[in-house]
Amino acid sequence: MAMRQDASTGKMVEVEESEADKLAAAAGASNGKPTIKVKVYAPFQVFFEGDAYSITAVNETGPFDILPKHHDFLCMLVPCELVIHVPFEEAPKIIKISRALMYVKAEKVSVFVDV
Repeated sequence: MAMRQDASTGKMVEVEESEADKLAAAAGASNGKPTIKVKVYAPFQVFFEGDAYSITAVNETGPFDILPKHHDFLCMLVPCELVIHVPFEEAPKIIKISRALMYVKAEKVSVFVDV
């Protein structure tokens, strides 16, 4: 049984696993860690779409990471490997890009490749 805090009383209460899973999914968490929605695509192809713990990329000022709760952000990416750390997978997804536009807003990351 999982535990959670009751919002009205402040006491810890037991919840069924299925309810705990629903609470985690609603909070944007996977395996207890927060996630962010990611979509990487070109005009005629989707390279990746799903949840991620973090995204690593490179722009003109250097490498950077995008994590859950990141501020809104817009930049052009230079040729690099886009590294996406995916829940429940040990190896990250790596996508080579030549140029791309990255847009971060409201817990979503969109990467438009070949623009």
